[in-house]
Amino acid sequence: MLSLIWTLIVGAIIGIVASAIISRDMPLGWVGNIIAGLVGSWLGEMILGSWGPSLGGMALVPSIIGAIILVLIVSFIIGGTKRKSTS
Repeated sequence: MLSLIWTLIVGAIIGIVASAIISRDMPLGWVGNIIAGLVGSWLGEMILGSWGPSLGGMALVPSIIGAIILVLIVSFIIGGTKRKSTS
């Protein structure tokens, strides 16, 4: 049970970092960030492999790159989710 919670926390952090890098909000807020982090981690590790530092069973660099790709795809499909405000 604790490993599931840890995986969700790391997935949320990866999703937040990816959203911050490209300045896009994911739909569904925190839930969207968790989904982007988990699916992005899977996508990134499938494309780039597992290298670099790892946390919660996820290689961080490929996971963040995968999450960025996922956020861009979702943003494109939904029609440009709102940009984060810089003020």
